[in-house]
Amino acid sequence: MLTLKARGELVEGTLEDLYEELYLTRRAIQYIVDALWELDKLPDINQAHQMFYKILRNQGFRTHQAKQIYKYALALVKATKRNGGKKPVIKKLSARLDKYDAKVILENHLVIIKLRNKEFKIKLMHRKNYVEKFLGRKWYEVMINIDKQGRIWIATPFRRFYKPYKPRNVISLDINLRKIAVYDRKNIRRIDTRFVEVYSLKVYAEKLQKKYHKMWRYSKRVLVRVRSLHRRSRNIVVDWCRKFAKYIVSKARRTRSAIVLEDLEKLWFNVSQNPLA
Repeated sequence: MLTLKARGELVEGTLEDLYEELYLTRRAIQYIVDALWELDKLPDINQAHQMFYKILRNQGFRTHQAKQIYKYALALVKATKRNGGKKPVIKKLSARLDKYDAKVILENHLVIIKLRNKEFKIKLMHRKNYVEKFLGRKWYEVMINIDKQGRIWIATPFRRFYKPYKPRNVISLDINLRKIAVYDRKNIRRIDTRFVEVYSLKVYAEKLQKKYHKMWRYSKRVLVRVRSLHRRSRNIVVDWCRKFAKYIVSKARRTRSAIVLEDLEKLWFNVSQNPLA
């Protein structure tokens, strides 16, 4: 699956109306989340339809928009309860729309969305060669959100067909903290990781928490600094891992190779059972 993500600029419709529609969508999702959270047994999708569809329709939501709202709320509550988390609080102004409430015209870099009784036309602000690689692919849904800076973002997943092939070579990976060794039967390439940098950021954040152990939760200055360090370390891990994975997969497809990873499952258990091994 490929996802087109780009900033958007309103061509038709006002930003105030878009804010209002996304706010009403967020409020409806939070209402359903609150209702589902109080139940001992969560309903299935058909029961959720019976519970919330008429309520959402009475609030002016379109048929498929209402379906997207209670489906998303139900999935969110299920995942949170399964992982033992707290009740979700929806903060982002966003909406998911399927093909009945949205239209993607890549030739004109245009996305048309319908929220309740209002229609918005949004131009994709991205380079032409990036958008053109999605031409001819089938898209699933349109996700729109507005960030804290008031920027509009559009994300649309497209179907990507994978054609299996019989590998002619092998690419093996040896993953360590500082470097990853990539061997393709001819050459060994050692790629520097950013995990040490991430670890130093987390250590610095923990030192701040220990230094201000009584006040770091209540001091806005310290709390903002601690959160920014943790956020930066998380972003580095996610960004670097995605780029490295894309590099390895692209190389494997180009050379028609299989990727071999070392088996790290139960590594700590095995070492603890036999420390001299």
